[in-house]
Amino acid sequence: MKKVENCRLIRKKEIADGIFDFVIESEDIAGETQCGQFLHINCGESTFLRRPISICDAGNGEVRFIFEVKGKGTEELAKKEVGDYIDVMGPLGHGFEIKSGVKNPVIIGGGIGVFPLYKLARELKTADVFLGFRSKDRVVMEEEFERTAKTVIVGTDDGSYGYNGYIASAMEQYLSFHDCDMIYSCGPMPMLKAVKKIAEDRGIRCQISLEQRMGCGIGACLVCSCETNKEGSDKYAKVCTNGPVFYSEEVTLND
Repeated sequence: MKKVENCRLIRKKEIADGIFDFVIESEDIAGETQCGQFLHINCGESTFLRRPISICDAGNGEVRFIFEVKGKGTEELAKKEVGDYIDVMGPLGHGFEIKSGVKNPVIIGGGIGVFPLYKLARELKTADVFLGFRSKDRVVMEEEFERTAKTVIVGTDDGSYGYNGYIASAMEQYLSFHDCDMIYSCGPMPMLKAVKKIAEDRGIRCQISLEQRMGCGIGACLVCSCETNKEGSDKYAKVCTNGPVFYSEEVTLND
């Protein structure tokens, strides 16, 4: 059930240049959050539309979200200080499905797409995790994932840290020698397209969290529609309510 609350900011940290780690207080949102859901946040008086930001972790009356400053809204949000109140709607969306029969899960995230995967990694406990970033100075949360995952492999596009190249390629090489019965993924569209192909070529079920611009965040508008593999009136789905998480075979990924 979605809730709108003024939540007090209790912790704030800039973990990389322009990337902010916020923790807010909310017993209700923390208690209801499932892995992969998001918040719809009123960033400030100068921005009209809320901004969707994935939930990184939740529990014990606290909700953690991490975001990168990319425009006017997130720039204003980043100016909030500990003790300020933030207008938050959430938790929203359809998150990841954690199936009891899955024995060898793999998690793969790219860029800001790693953040909504942390709570998932904590709950799965035995996942092999792949984290991709542009360069060494953008690598974040590596040690946190290492404390909760079975294996963590970090890569950078420019080769400045860890695996040299796209993280989907590292995962593909890994799958040639290791079992996997579910892939969970979030990140930029080129990475998701690569992950989808790798998973489907190998017959591995794959859940994909889509990053999409949103208007209302509750399914009342069509701003966040994505194309599915269905026909007729079901051809398009709303990322905010039907997603953001879909099984890879359900959606057509377009740039």
